[in-house]
Amino acid sequence: MSCGNAHETDCSEVLDHLYEYLDEEMSDDACVKFRQHFDECHPCLEKYGLEQAVKKLVKRCCGSDDVPTDLRSKVMMRIELIRAGEVVVEQDPLTPTEAPTA
Repeated sequence: MSCGNAHETDCSEVLDHLYEYLDEEMSDDACVKFRQHFDECHPCLEKYGLEQAVKKLVKRCCGSDDVPTDLRSKVMMRIELIRAGEVVVEQDPLTPTEAPTA
């Protein structure tokens, strides 16, 4: 997504790191760049607002559920492997695949 205007920080960079921004996992300098981008770019600001609302909804609906420690560890390990580029994301096992044709 891009609004078509030139920005100091590109829209694709902002959207690629949006959850890091939402989760406050960025440096102060990066946060300033993102806030400046949101001030200039309405489409990215809308995407930020939508993702922020989804995050709040998930927290409200699921925030009190206890997650088994082993599941949390497995998920966090998988996330780190994906971030490091060591693992290719597989197809969702819940998504049906086409049956082979004969």
